[in-house]
Amino acid sequence: MKPSPILPGSTLGVLGSGQLGRMFALAARQMGYRIHVYSPESDTPTGQISDLEVTAPYVDLDRVRAFARGVQVVTFEFENVPSDTSRACAELVPVRPDGEVLHITQNRLREKMFLASHGFPVTEFRRIGSLADLEQAATDLGLPAILKTASFGYDGKGQQRITTREQLPTAYAGLGGTEGILEAQVDFGMEVSVVAARTLDGRFAAFPVFENAHSHHILDITMSPARIPPDLAWQAEVLAQGILDALGVVGLLTVELFVTRDGRLLVNELAPRTHNSGHLTLDACPTSQFEQQVRAVCGLPLGDVTLARPAAMANLLGDVWIDAGGTPRWTAALEDPSIRLHLYGKAEPRRGRKMGHLTAVADTIEEAILRVSRARERLVQG
Repeated sequence: MKPSPILPGSTLGVLGSGQLGRMFALAARQMGYRIHVYSPESDTPTGQISDLEVTAPYVDLDRVRAFARGVQVVTFEFENVPSDTSRACAELVPVRPDGEVLHITQNRLREKMFLASHGFPVTEFRRIGSLADLEQAATDLGLPAILKTASFGYDGKGQQRITTREQLPTAYAGLGGTEGILEAQVDFGMEVSVVAARTLDGRFAAFPVFENAHSHHILDITMSPARIPPDLAWQAEVLAQGILDALGVVGLLTVELFVTRDGRLLVNELAPRTHNSGHLTLDACPTSQFEQQVRAVCGLPLGDVTLARPAAMANLLGDVWIDAGGTPRWTAALEDPSIRLHLYGKAEPRRGRKMGHLTAVADTIEEAILRVSRARERLVQG
């Protein structure tokens, strides 16, 4: 029998309490849901606008079960939640996406092995458990190559580029005794992402492909639609649907892809949640990625993902506050009426810390990029 939808008025549980959870909670509250959040921190971006903020370790499974008893469904704000935590929740309520999706996607090696075993295109890789493994992998794949920790890496963390064999011992030591993965370096011309949703009965919807530009391994500017041929955008969506179906995702999943210089797509990483690159959907689509997550995990019909006009998003890192001498020049940035400002409720700006973002919608991609870039510059320069 098909499960009943979880209707407005119900309480949704979120594991993790950063800005993604905050925007999910805002979308859910607008739709009439209550929000409970669980994480080891207090006064968090999500907790500030939730009905209940539970501050406890993820490994305190008694507290986790007590949290789950107060909600009708549990979802994730980020993927680095221990598997035991999601299993404890699943004893009592649906967890969407389920713990197996989380288990696969929170470890780069498991993720790559899953993708490769299902025929999805990935760069060549090798498991690294010893210096001897790394030396053999460097021979197999050639150098340069990218050495990554298998777990707990994002925004470039846990990654090293190896260009010579002399670097191998130091690079291996950098893993700190943890499992690693060596990936062949990809000659890519662009990075893109697909944020897609899937329901319990297999309905699927993907937002238009996002084109992503990074700075120091952190997403800097996202634009949509991506400046790729229509058939390649279609292939990216087909790949995303295949991956969500193979994983049995209920909820949202983001597929990050390389576009090689010869026009092929390679899957880079998966994120079983909303994504930094999808923030522009808040202002450019009838349904944002956060509302879509609510709809998918609650068993409601999926929303319209049409991009009304070209759009661009610029991340605001703590660097902006520091370079502006403490207070960004908000008035100067908002002189352009097309600019939308989103801040995440974080009190302490630090270099590299995501504090908010700007979005612009325009007639062309180039105009949207120019508007958000200039607005961000005015935050510092006035």
